[in-house]
Amino acid sequence: MRGLKLPLNQTQRIRLQRAFEKLQTLSAKANSDASVTVADSIQVNYDDAFLKGHGTTDLNGELVATVCGVVERVNKLVYVRGLRARYKPEVGDIVVGRIVEVAQKRWRLEINFTQDAVLMLSSMNMPDGIQRRRTALDELNMRSIFEENDVVCAEVRNFQHDGSLQLQARSQKYGKLEKGQLLMIDPYLVKKSKQHFHHLEQFGVDLILGRNGFIWVGEHVEVRDSMMIDQANSAEQSAVPEEKSPAYTSLEMRQHICRIANAIRVLSTLGFIMDADLIMQTVELSSSLNINIHDMLGSEFHVLVAEREAERRSLMSKRKR
Repeated sequence: MRGLKLPLNQTQRIRLQRAFEKLQTLSAKANSDASVTVADSIQVNYDDAFLKGHGTTDLNGELVATVCGVVERVNKLVYVRGLRARYKPEVGDIVVGRIVEVAQKRWRLEINFTQDAVLMLSSMNMPDGIQRRRTALDELNMRSIFEENDVVCAEVRNFQHDGSLQLQARSQKYGKLEKGQLLMIDPYLVKKSKQHFHHLEQFGVDLILGRNGFIWVGEHVEVRDSMMIDQANSAEQSAVPEEKSPAYTSLEMRQHICRIANAIRVLSTLGFIMDADLIMQTVELSSSLNINIHDMLGSEFHVLVAEREAERRSLMSKRKR
C-alpha cells in the first residue's frame, strides 16, 4: 500500500491491507525470485558461468540487486529490470504516441521514451493505399495525414546509429486514432503478449495496449479496403483535402469508453499488471454491482477490485496444486 493515495476510511484501509498481504503471499509462493528490492539476493547457479547485468552486483561472493525491479535472464545474462522507469523499446513493439512535430519527410512522436520517436513518410501507409514512391506533393500534404497533437498507433522498426528510434505504420491497423481516450500508465503495467489490439465486441470498442504505457480506448473502426480506391484524379485536383465534419459519437458509446478507461485507471492505481482479460473482468465487476462510472474512481471500488483479484489468484493457485 506504500505510495497509494486514496481517501480510505479505517475499514477500507484494513480490507485493502489484507488483500495486498494475500497477493504478496501468493506472489512469493509462485516465484520468490520474480521481484527483488535493493540488497535482495538473486538465485543463480554459481557452478555455471553467468554475466552480471544492470541492477546487479557481487557482494561477499553473492549476487545481489542494486535496484528494485524484476529479475530477467537472457541466456547467461542476469539483470534486474527496473519498474518505475521510462519505456525501453524493443523492435516489434506496438506503441501509441502523440505527434509533437511535423518535420521534413517525418513526424516526431512522444512515446514516453528518453527522446522523441521518428515516423518517416516513407514508412507510412499512404491514405490512397497504393504502394508508390513518395513525391514532393506527398511531403507538402503531410499535415493532411497527421498534424500536431494527433494520437497515432505504430510499430517499433529499429534504432538508428545516433540512438533515435524509428517507427513504421505500413498496415491499415496502424495510423491515426480518433473518437476515444488516451490513457498514460507506467509501461511495466502493460503485460507483453502476442496480441495488443483488442476489439471488445460487446461494447463496440477498440482497445490498444501500447507497450510504452500509452493505452487507447476508442470507438471501433473497421479496417476496410476502401482506402485502396484510386484517388489519382482527386489528388491532382486538390492539394489539400476537404475538411470533414467529425461523426457523432453516441452517448452509450461514450459511456462504454469511459467505463473501460476508468477500469484501467483503477488497475493502474493499484499497481496491477494488466491485460485485456483483467480489464474486462474489472469492467464486468463494476457493471454487475451497478456502480456508476464516476464512482468507479472512488475508494470502495478500488478495495473491491483488490479483493476480487486476491480471490481470483488464490483460486488459480489452488487449481495448480
